[in-house]
Amino acid sequence: MNPDASSVAVPDTFTLRESELIALQVQAAQASGLADPRFHDRLSSGAAAPELAVIPAGTFEYGAAPEEAAPEQERPRRSAIIERDFAMGVNPVTTEEFEAYARATGWQPREELLWLSGRMPAIDVRQTDAQDYCAWLSRETGQRYRLPTEQEWEYACRAGAATAYPYGDQIGPDDAVYNPNKGLDPNQPKCQRPLADRFARCGAKGVGGLRPNRWGLFDMVGNVWEFTASPWTRDHATAPEHPAAGSPQAVVTKGGSWFDGAADCRAAARCRRLENELDINLGFRVVREL
Repeated sequence: MNPDASSVAVPDTFTLRESELIALQVQAAQASGLADPRFHDRLSSGAAAPELAVIPAGTFEYGAAPEEAAPEQERPRRSAIIERDFAMGVNPVTTEEFEAYARATGWQPREELLWLSGRMPAIDVRQTDAQDYCAWLSRETGQRYRLPTEQEWEYACRAGAATAYPYGDQIGPDDAVYNPNKGLDPNQPKCQRPLADRFARCGAKGVGGLRPNRWGLFDMVGNVWEFTASPWTRDHATAPEHPAAGSPQAVVTKGGSWFDGAADCRAAARCRRLENELDINLGFRVVREL
């Protein structure tokens, strides 16, 4: 993936109608020998790995539009090329999916932290735990799983939408799990919460209950922030931060959450977190290479 490149002959997804975006997804699935754009691999036990949706290659623009009310960390808006098709988790990784990994490897959640169950998103896991889970999936399935980059995540979330959200410039409770009592102040730092709020009752919901985007991905908007593989940058024009020796890496998370306002659920919204950070509104989603 090469930002700001223009030589790769892939479609501009911002110019495509919904039917064309779906047709592009079907063609990408067929090119990878898949009968359907939604599929899953099998673990060595025979159980299903997380369900995946094919995301076709294309060009798009990432970051906040000039007219969008947004903090400077989301600017400038830039063109990018996603050069290769890939597959992304239809949902955030669920607690029951992560528990299969925990049983196989001996991983255990910290006793003092909240742990959910079933189809609730896996929370209170570090980025390093998420990467270890992806490595385990890779060993189990013989395919390559990893975390998405920031640009891959935003491309998949938008699914051809140039608007603030995959569904337009506004969202409501049928679109996402978010906090309607919180708004956006671009002058305030994002994701800062009183310590007591971190231990409040978790407001996450079971995955897949609301409308998907045009490529069939659920909960890209709201529910839990999702780790990416990308190091944090102050904005879209500066180099990644480099932590001091022995310090945790700051990374980009995307998607907003049940705790945050609608503005934090925009496709361009991004939040600085640490690779070893644990939180009840922070999870992840996988990418599987095709």
